[in-house]
Amino acid sequence: MTTTQATPRTPVQARFSFLRIALALQTLTVFVQAVSAGLLLSTEYGELLHSAGARVMYGASMLYLLAAVLAWKPGGGSPKAVGYASGFLVLASVQVVSGIAHLSSVHVPLGVLMFGASLVALVRR
Repeated sequence: MTTTQATPRTPVQARFSFLRIALALQTLTVFVQAVSAGLLLSTEYGELLHSAGARVMYGASMLYLLAAVLAWKPGGGSPKAVGYASGFLVLASVQVVSGIAHLSSVHVPLGVLMFGASLVALVRR
């Protein structure tokens, strides 16, 4: 008589998890901020769009942190995403403060860095 051992099954990750959707939303909002920054320089309503976009981008960063915590603690995922999301939220905070203070020499390069980092994280996820 032969016996077979049952192999443990690992849950298949959803192609579009809450974490990935939150990261995609964050990446999109940072990109939209770059577009609205161009409008800020060329239109009357650009400042309004950029200001509103800053709030949406910051909210998307908080949503990404929430998704990372939920994927880690109850979901059993890696805590690396929490560290990245926390770091990005810190960068977003510095971005908002530098924008309010009109520190373009910090604000613009930091925005480019944030978009690149978010895009890399999205592609790797």
